[in-house]
Amino acid sequence: MRDAFHSFGHDTGMSSYYLWLKGLHIAFMVTWFAGLFYLPRLFIYHAEAADAPGRERFSVMEFRLFAIMTIGAALTVLFGLLMLGVNLALLDMRWFQVKVLLLAGLFAYHYRCYRWIKILRASDATQDSRWLRWFNEIPVVFLLGIILLAVVKP
Repeated sequence: MRDAFHSFGHDTGMSSYYLWLKGLHIAFMVTWFAGLFYLPRLFIYHAEAADAPGRERFSVMEFRLFAIMTIGAALTVLFGLLMLGVNLALLDMRWFQVKVLLLAGLFAYHYRCYRWIKILRASDATQDSRWLRWFNEIPVVFLLGIILLAVVKP
C-alpha cells in the first residue's frame, strides 16, 4: 500500500494538486452526465412533438445541450488524463482498466446522442418513442459502473 501512496505523489507535495484535479474531474463529469440524463428525455419529447415549431424548438435545445455536455466530457477527460499523468500506476489496476472500457462505451453512447440529434432534426413526422425510452436509461448503467469501480476499486 505504501508504494501506491507514493505513486500519488504524497511524499512530494503533489497530494493537493492531485485532489484539485480529482475535484475538477468529478465536477465536469457531473456536467456531462446531467446532459446525458436530460438529452434523451428531450429526444422523447421531440419524437412525440406534433407541430413543426415544437420540433424546431427541441432541435435547438438538443443542439445547445449537446454542446454543453460535450464540453463537460472534454474537460472530464482532460482532468482524468492529468490525474493519470500524476499516477501512472492506475494503468496496472484491473478496476481502472474496466473503467476505461466503460468510458469507451460511454463515448459511443455520447456519439449516438449526436446521431439522434441529426435523425430527429431531419424528420418531419412524429416518431415512435419506445426505443428512446430505453435509450434514456443507458447512462444509469455507465454511471453506476464507473462510480462503483472508482470508489470500491475491486
